[in-house]
Amino acid sequence: MASIFIASLTYTVPIEQIDAVLADHLAWLKAGHEAGHFLAWGPREPRDGGLIFVKAASRAEAEALLMSDPFMLHKLADLAIIQWTPRFVGPGLEAFGG
Repeated sequence: MASIFIASLTYTVPIEQIDAVLADHLAWLKAGHEAGHFLAWGPREPRDGGLIFVKAASRAEAEALLMSDPFMLHKLADLAIIQWTPRFVGPGLEAFGG
């Protein structure tokens, strides 16, 4: 059964460097969603990083997926990964059920 992981990216460079790679990052997110791995994503406010909700078979798989992010490949952000076991998901959030 798949697990849910919350990836928190914190930018380590000026936002202009983030914006220069943003199109590649968004394409990577869309491809991960189409493959069934990424359930939701978006920037944090203030815009100093972002969150990605990942469905993966293991932490190792989630880490491998996340390290292929253009932000990580270009060393633009730090990454923290939290494994999450949902005990309740409301209507419309069934994908988070694991």
